[in-house]
Amino acid sequence: MDPKELGILDRNKCALIVIDIQDRFKPVIHEMKRVIDNTEKLIKACQVLRIPIVVTEQYPKGLGNTLPEIFELIPHAEAIEKTNFDCFGERKFGERIKNLGITDLILAGIESHVCILKTALTARLHDYNVHVVTDAVSSRKSHDHATAIERMKQNGCFMATTEMIIFQLLEKSDQIEFSEIREIVK
Repeated sequence: MDPKELGILDRNKCALIVIDIQDRFKPVIHEMKRVIDNTEKLIKACQVLRIPIVVTEQYPKGLGNTLPEIFELIPHAEAIEKTNFDCFGERKFGERIKNLGITDLILAGIESHVCILKTALTARLHDYNVHVVTDAVSSRKSHDHATAIERMKQNGCFMATTEMIIFQLLEKSDQIEFSEIREIVK
């Protein structure tokens, strides 16, 4: 069986996409603390494992910028501003992803039923493997989140938790990065 069909991640062929974790969303997103905490773990693990991280911001003039607690972890990242709900609707995003030469996108952020869903479906159209980190995405309403997760599963996206993603990327406990990763997931 083809590893692509199983959703097996290769850390040399993937990127973490942090979608729209912005100021104005913080008070209204269901379980936002969980999204923030798990996104922070993913960012830290990707840094240890040297996996690219791409950040987007939906209409920052109205919704604010990426939360400081997220952005301080990746101070050199340039957030891609967008008005499209689909990240691929912004030329700059599509170009950055293409230039990375990757096959897999790991999605974290908000909202599950809007920007995460639209980006996941378009990524599938472009033949990317999509890994939705279910405990690092959410919506204002839990029902919208749950329905979006189901819709993405129906369309060939892989569902995973933060720790599933991190340990799949790490692969073995005898790797040099293991001690740093262990501290992140504690």
